[in-house]
Order: sequence, then C-alpha cells, then structure tokens
Amino acid sequence: MERVSTDDVESVEPVSGVGLSVLARTEGMNVQRFAIEPGATVPTHSHEQEQVGYVVSGELTFLVGDGEDPTEVVVREGDSFALAAHETHGAENRGDVTVEGVDIFSPPRIAADWGDE
Repeated sequence: MERVSTDDVESVEPVSGVGLSVLARTEGMNVQRFAIEPGATVPTHSHEQEQVGYVVSGELTFLVGDGEDPTEVVVREGDSFALAAHETHGAENRGDVTVEGVDIFSPPRIAADWGDE
C-alpha cells in the first residue's frame, strides 16, 4: 500500500490561479487535488483519460463541448462529475471563493498539457 499526503507533494500552477497536486497513483489510475481561485479559468482541452471528480468546496462552471456554444454545467460543493475520454471541456470559477476538489484519471494523468508553459 502507498500513502501519499498533500504535505509530501508539490503543487503546480499550470495557469494563473489553478493549483494541481498529483497524489496517489497506480498503473490504472491516479488521484489529483485541485484548487481554482475566484476568476481563474481552466482552458478548454481534452485528454485520453476518463475523469471523475468531487467538489469539496465552492462552485465550478464546466464548459463542455466543441464550438462557440459549449454546454454549461455547474458543480457545487458535494457534487461529483464524470467526463468521458476525449470529451472537450474547460472550467471557470465565477464565484468569490476558491473551489477545492479531487479528480481521478484512468489511465493515470500526471501533468496537465493545457498550461502556460
């Protein structure tokens, strides 16, 4: 068994106001902690992994789909969500508090490819 504490991992900020910490990992999946500050945006992207998540605090607006008119899906504290592999999505924190939660990716996803770098 592997135990990973948030104290033992480094958080990265792929875009301003979005913090990610990769936590426990197996060959088939990994868990990631996220913190999205008020006004911050996760750029629209897709990836080969299935993604499920849980919002611990705050409210996040997902923009799902290709094109100029994506579907908006609001997830709030206590909500979970699921994104299919290759499903185009982004997210915005339109609220006044930092959104915190966890994601699980299968297969594992170690680094966001939508960052500034």
